[in-house]
Amino acid sequence: MRAVVDTNILVRAIIRPEGTVGPVVKRLRNRNYTLLYSKPLLAELVDVLSRPRIRDKYRLSHEDVGAALRVILRCGEAVAPDRSITACRDPKDNKVLEAATDGKADVIVSGDDDLLVLSPFEGIPIFGPAIFLAMLDGGRGGREGAR
Repeated sequence: MRAVVDTNILVRAIIRPEGTVGPVVKRLRNRNYTLLYSKPLLAELVDVLSRPRIRDKYRLSHEDVGAALRVILRCGEAVAPDRSITACRDPKDNKVLEAATDGKADVIVSGDDDLLVLSPFEGIPIFGPAIFLAMLDGGRGGREGAR
């Protein structure tokens, strides 16, 4: 399965690996799916994880951030979207859609209502992490419990 995972989900999985979305990164490490990422998505992830208030609150070290990035780079697939999309009401979220369409994603994983309301986007379903994890487990999942 090819998936674009929104930065908000990756951040939550990295800062709380034992939390409800932690398995998203664990499943990536185990290569249960292919994470599609672009330079803008990676830059946003680094920016958020490097913010002093995030690093201090969750006691993230440079090594923690580096380890997360190594997993993404090793187990993911880079895409370089050449199409600009302006479909999302939050313009910052368009880069998720661009990566998904360019990478021919099977699914977009997000907890952001600005993206969830677009499901499906050009045939790509947008689900919350609980449904995505159920899909990886072979479950059907539905729109309910998308967060």
